[in-house]
Amino acid sequence: MANTDTKAANKGFLDSYFKISERGSTVGREVRGGLVTFFAMCYIIVLNPLILGFTPDSTGAFLGAELATGDPTIPGAGIPLIAAATSLIAAIMSIAMGAVANYPIAIAAGLGINALVAYTIVKMPGMTWADGMGLIVLEGLVILILVLTGFRQAVFRAVPAGLKTAISVGIGLFIAFIGLVNAGFVTVPAMFDYVPGAQPGTPVQLGSAGSVDSWPLLVFVLGLASIVLLTARKIKGAMLWSILGGTIVAIIVEQVATLGGKSPENPKGWNLNVPSIPDSFVSVPNFSLIGHFSLFGAIGKIGIVAVLLLVFSLLLADFFDTMGTMVAVGAEADLLDDEGNPPNTTAILVVDSLAAVAGGAGSVSSNTAFIESASGVGEGARTGLASIVTGTAFLLATFLSPLVAMVPYEAATPALVFVGFLMMTQVAGIKWNDFEIALPAFLTIVLMPFTYSITDGIGAGFLFWTLIKIVKGKSKQVHPLMWIVALMFVVYFVLGPIKAFLSI
Repeated sequence: MANTDTKAANKGFLDSYFKISERGSTVGREVRGGLVTFFAMCYIIVLNPLILGFTPDSTGAFLGAELATGDPTIPGAGIPLIAAATSLIAAIMSIAMGAVANYPIAIAAGLGINALVAYTIVKMPGMTWADGMGLIVLEGLVILILVLTGFRQAVFRAVPAGLKTAISVGIGLFIAFIGLVNAGFVTVPAMFDYVPGAQPGTPVQLGSAGSVDSWPLLVFVLGLASIVLLTARKIKGAMLWSILGGTIVAIIVEQVATLGGKSPENPKGWNLNVPSIPDSFVSVPNFSLIGHFSLFGAIGKIGIVAVLLLVFSLLLADFFDTMGTMVAVGAEADLLDDEGNPPNTTAILVVDSLAAVAGGAGSVSSNTAFIESASGVGEGARTGLASIVTGTAFLLATFLSPLVAMVPYEAATPALVFVGFLMMTQVAGIKWNDFEIALPAFLTIVLMPFTYSITDGIGAGFLFWTLIKIVKGKSKQVHPLMWIVALMFVVYFVLGPIKAFLSI
């Protein structure tokens, strides 16, 4: 009887704190949603180390290599340290998002920014990995100040409702495209290897040869079909069952066919994780990479002007990527108010800003809200409890990384494609007969997947919305903050020529 009373009390506390019933959810849905989100984004544990661990800085040192072996010049030696820190920071910040902001968004190292750090920032003369991560910390602190002063929230509220809807729809197409590309279902053929006189090919195609011609692609197709069929039959946990089932099928396929990882010599292998049964399911994490950053080291090496431009580039990407993710997830979860604003906006943005700081301090690049969180919402998640479940899974992954590595892209990404469909249904909320909002909305939607950037899509939509208002003599309808944002995006889109002119 006592155990029953304790369980009831715990359930009552969870329901009250996270407003589970109020938001039309259950504890079971939150747990399933949190796990689906984790499986949809756990690839970052493998991918972030691959991006950061095999690229030397300007001094020839590889991230974490000296801490792991004593020799900073060994490529990939720091990968176990990067993976452990990536999981730990994602765990802490996802749990914080759930506990503080009560929002179903998980956080991890952001793709795009990590590549900018690895392939551009640390390659600049004299720059080290510690200097590059210091810029990430600075960028996060600046965003935190913008949140605490209310500027970031004010910009968010100034965005027209139609553009907020377009952002959500565009992100739906974007994550569907991410799922298709990551699984290898959509590929970029060798049309860019231009040969004079040759007939150019198409920019993208189905599979590696215009068809489903490999076992990994078949696993993806079966996974997507299973989500559709289970959802049509109203089976609870359709995405989670699909991911687990796809992983089992993938393991069996690998045991029978021994496909291995994809490479130029092995184009029909698995895209990232090879789903084989590991020798051990537990590993002891090494967190010694955390704290290795230099806050102001870059200033003395590349100058204050270059530092300001780089911080601005990082800031703008984080600023608007999170805004888009927040809107998209909230719209899918039906958590937005009449103006398209989510609950606890300030808390969400504070945690997200601190995540950028934590990512730099942890030497794993800026952490930010992951749009893959929409897959958990598609599974039923509506509260921060789902984010805590995701964060707990990341925490366990620091010890169970071999187990996480069993889930291949091809088994997890069907969830992203299906969620893209769910988010696409919001397109009906845009007034397509009103040119002033329809054209900017269209550009926002199509440019996100076509440029592979949430920020580029938002920027194009904002700029053309402002431009149309000016041309039609309706400048007074443009909120003062939208003028500021439009100017920021003008600078953002011409940042390359500005850097070239300044030789940065």
